[in-house]
Amino acid sequence: MSKSEIRRLDREIHKAAAKLTAVKRGESWPLNGAERRAMARAIAGGSYKVVRGKSTARAEQQIDTTTANAEMRLTAELAALHGEKQRLITEAAREKAAKKASGWW
Repeated sequence: MSKSEIRRLDREIHKAAAKLTAVKRGESWPLNGAERRAMARAIAGGSYKVVRGKSTARAEQQIDTTTANAEMRLTAELAALHGEKQRLITEAAREKAAKKASGWW
């Protein structure tokens, strides 16, 4: 495995970590399409309830659930990227050890 693949994974890990941090801060740019639609529905429903003078508990719960799902998705993505990086590093170390073992000494 080449170092360029490991660097590519490092960039992807950095991007995923930035997205996770942004979701935890309440930003919406890292959300995927389904999550954005769910947030828009919850916000629209909540604003309708506010205008009617009713409780917005259900809309707030939907927003919290969507945010938690986005955090869970990004955490899983980050864990998968870390696992893949570790696999590449281990594979490169095995190749290097095999190359050294096959030498003259």
